[in-house]
Amino acid sequence: MPSVVADSSCVLVPGPWEHRDVPANGAQFHVVTAGEFRPDRPVVLLLHAFPQFWWAWRHQIPALAEAGHAVAAMDLRGFAGSDKPPHRHETAVLARDVAGVVRSLGAASAVVVGHGFGGTVAWAMPHVAPDLTRAVAALANPHPVPLHRLRNLLPARAVGTLLRFQLPWFPEQALRKGDLVARLLRAWSAPGNDGATSQAGLYTEAMGLPFAAHSTMEHFRWLVRSTPRADGRRYLAQVSAPVTVPTLTVRGAQDPLLPARMFAHDAAYVTGPLRHEVVDGAGHFLPEEAPDRVTALLLDFLADLDPTGTGRP
Repeated sequence: MPSVVADSSCVLVPGPWEHRDVPANGAQFHVVTAGEFRPDRPVVLLLHAFPQFWWAWRHQIPALAEAGHAVAAMDLRGFAGSDKPPHRHETAVLARDVAGVVRSLGAASAVVVGHGFGGTVAWAMPHVAPDLTRAVAALANPHPVPLHRLRNLLPARAVGTLLRFQLPWFPEQALRKGDLVARLLRAWSAPGNDGATSQAGLYTEAMGLPFAAHSTMEHFRWLVRSTPRADGRRYLAQVSAPVTVPTLTVRGAQDPLLPARMFAHDAAYVTGPLRHEVVDGAGHFLPEEAPDRVTALLLDFLADLDPTGTGRP
């Protein structure tokens, strides 16, 4: 199965940013950039959640750039405008993709900000690419080790969704031709908050690109099926090492997918400076449900980092 060659113009939304195709880790990635890129300053790299793509960060990209940061929001492997190879859906591979994008952009390091599924990749970055990872922010995504080991603490609806994703063919069809994207956006948002659900049409269109739905499902299938295998055990052993870089975690107070108890063990895996924030009135899709609050938290977190990349002030 080849990488996608179809028209992906639906993801090329114009705005105060630039669309780029960036080669990295043997693939091509769609990356949206804004701000001035300099080799001596870290790039702020934004990683989206499922079932979204870079557009989920549309509120933060110009705000961070206007504050003086070099910003890049990429479509992860298998999503939207990036390549969709049939294999290699491991989290470590996605982290190496991110590292390759940082290098291709000419940055010496990155503050990696991941939301949801992108947060899983962000947590892996200090271990996969320690030389490039200046700091980590994980939104609506607890540390992956307790998330793997304490799946019995997940709400029943989250477990049910994860199990349905393990089926062949049917989830892909529901993503491409049904209303699954819209239903997930609604189910995982705070009641009455339309920040993400208002974009269901565009996210469904992007999921309809050739091989996109299959690739995204393969990511989830790897997370579950790899657990007893050697590759899964290697991944969990790797991310079990302490995170020593500054770390910000943020959760929505009304997140029905990942409640507060799922974040209780984050501190056990972080030995660097750790800050945890809770956003009222928001569910799982924080960058869209609470855009101003998320932007303010990120700007405050970035302001605390030493711009030289040598440590905190």
